[in-house]
Amino acid sequence: AGVAEGTLFRHFENKKAILIEVATQGWIDILTDLLTELSEMGSYKAVAQMMRRRMMRMGENADLMRVCFMEAQFHPELRDRIQSEVIIKMTDVAEAFFETAIERGIYRPMKPKILAQVFLGMFAVAGFSHNTILDSDASPKEIQEMAEGIADIFLNGVLVKE
Repeated sequence: AGVAEGTLFRHFENKKAILIEVATQGWIDILTDLLTELSEMGSYKAVAQMMRRRMMRMGENADLMRVCFMEAQFHPELRDRIQSEVIIKMTDVAEAFFETAIERGIYRPMKPKILAQVFLGMFAVAGFSHNTILDSDASPKEIQEMAEGIADIFLNGVLVKE
């Protein structure tokens, strides 16, 4: 990166501290993007378009997400910081978003926190979909179909309407 090792360790105690800072900042960037998308969404039914945009851009964050999920298993400090500084904030914002939609009668009455957790879980899985659920060389059309399918299941469930 063109920075002397001594310079790095003036700012960070050790390699783990660097990992924690980089991962946390990366998640904060992802959170900021998600919050911007939620706040700019023209309709509460526009989840499919938002999910598609997120999935199309996930390649940009794939390495960060993979490192975060893998390293968090082995570094409690990283896991705790991601939990306290990122996951809780993401859940709170998504919960407020869903609570507003419920109050407006757009979504049926449910616990907004559970909706937020399910939505963020789907978002996290979708983040890995270009290498796991979908083939790594999936076309934009396939990514769009996946995003729309995830959004449809989220918005309508899988049961046939009676």
